[in-house]
Amino acid sequence: TTAGGGRQGGRSVAGMWRWSTVPGMLAPPRTVAIVEDEDGIRESVVFALERDGHAAAAYADGRRAWTAFEAALPDLVILDIGLPGMDGLELCRRLRGRSEGLPIVFLTSREEEFDRVLGLEIGADDYLCKPFSMRELMARVKALLRRVAVGAGAPPTPSATTSAGDLTLDADRYAAEWRGRAIRLTVTEFLLLEALARRPGHVKSRDQLLEAAYPHDTSASDRTIDSHVKRLRRKFQDVDAAFDAIESVYGAGYRLRAGDR
Repeated sequence: TTAGGGRQGGRSVAGMWRWSTVPGMLAPPRTVAIVEDEDGIRESVVFALERDGHAAAAYADGRRAWTAFEAALPDLVILDIGLPGMDGLELCRRLRGRSEGLPIVFLTSREEEFDRVLGLEIGADDYLCKPFSMRELMARVKALLRRVAVGAGAPPTPSATTSAGDLTLDADRYAAEWRGRAIRLTVTEFLLLEALARRPGHVKSRDQLLEAAYPHDTSASDRTIDSHVKRLRRKFQDVDAAFDAIESVYGAGYRLRAGDR
């Protein structure tokens, strides 16, 4: 048990190894930290992480988590927003100050859009609202660790790059480019945009986009999709003020217009 009330590292995974990118060599499992003051959620996430082959480090207090992170950063951090000692937003700011590339996922029970937008603007890579699907969280962890590995030079898996007009999507890196300029997206935003880009000009309903962006989570709502679309538009407009390729179709959903303006 840690001083913060959680289990530091959970059950031992000393005997668990994964193949490295160098043939014939083994690498230790990735360390994923969970900072969550609700005992049941924290323990469940630790169990799921270890089941998926990760080393888990658990903390119930934001300040004590930060003390540990100052000594050594994990490979990915899962953060609750409402934490004792130091809230998740401040912890995210400090983590991002130490590492620009560290993947950070928020868990939040606050439904206000302000909290979620703020969390992403200060550097989180994605978020899930409570109650959340554990399969969905593990899928986000896998995707973000994959993005980091590919960025560090790991060989890409065979997957096609999706192009639609001026938009290019790289499924290995969960990366997007608009007219040659990189757009930083969360995993959820990437999956939603990819669903639109596969069939430009065709309308995707909110239900279809929910299935694409949250394939393992039935708790997400239509409002969630609308919020993601607003954020996507804003990110693209930050690099191209005239961007208008994601269209709302009244009563039907959204479509990507990949042709000329």
